[in-house]
Amino acid sequence: MRVHPNPLALFPARTGEGDLYRVVQGDSLDLLSRLPPECIDLVFADPPYHLSNGGFTCQSGRRAPVDKGKWDASRGLAEDHAFQRRWLEEVQRILKPTGTVWVSGTHHVIFSIGFAMQELGFHILNTITWYKPNAAPNLACRYFTHSTEFLIWASPRKRQPLAHTFHYAEMKRENGGKQMRDVWSFEGNEEFAFPLPGGPTMMWTIPTPARNEKALGRHPTQKPLALLDRIIRCSSDPGAIVLDPFCGSGTTGVAAVALGRRFIGIDAEAEYVDLSLRRIRAELEAQRSRGAA
Repeated sequence: MRVHPNPLALFPARTGEGDLYRVVQGDSLDLLSRLPPECIDLVFADPPYHLSNGGFTCQSGRRAPVDKGKWDASRGLAEDHAFQRRWLEEVQRILKPTGTVWVSGTHHVIFSIGFAMQELGFHILNTITWYKPNAAPNLACRYFTHSTEFLIWASPRKRQPLAHTFHYAEMKRENGGKQMRDVWSFEGNEEFAFPLPGGPTMMWTIPTPARNEKALGRHPTQKPLALLDRIIRCSSDPGAIVLDPFCGSGTTGVAAVALGRRFIGIDAEAEYVDLSLRRIRAELEAQRSRGAA
């Protein structure tokens, strides 16, 4: 039986806490290349969409420039695709045979990511449609309103029998005893209800991050905690190591430690490393307070 090394031990203890988590500043490609093969159980990635090139969006009902930072700037179609392929190649190397990767993206980048996965020999398991009921309006009025993102779920290679972790029964129970489909919703979101004909089949209808999720700071591409909660629950076990190579505001880490997983986050920007650390520490402090009560 192969013994998998503990990748958290490769990073300084000051970047995290014990054997619970690490959040490291640096270049994702460089840091991923330092990890040993087959040491990670689950990867969630929200890579650059390459949209910060002088366009505009809507923020709080007002026209605002799309300028997330140099990390989001396009370098041309070929180079953008090569970047997506390079980090996916490292992810494929570090994932355990039972592990999977989830990648989030809009139409601007998700097709490149899917093609790169096909080039590298990933086994694409599902393409999830995440519907945003409170998406920003379209200012140009020349397109349908963009209100979805897509998530590709894949295992590092195609194997028979299928080796990847999937808590099918838990997802089925959560979906009222029916198989969960690849378009999601959540009970309790009555304000954003999106019913389907014929019964309780749930859709992946998840509002963008609530105000309380940005209380310690915000990131321009921050993902809602509910999205990461489901992803981590359905495709990893307690104690698993979850890695996010573009961790931004640290939502993946918050969800991971809340669910009893371990976490490695990487981000190039010191500002977002600090934000991730603050949010993860706040979650652990809340857990300890609840335990002491």
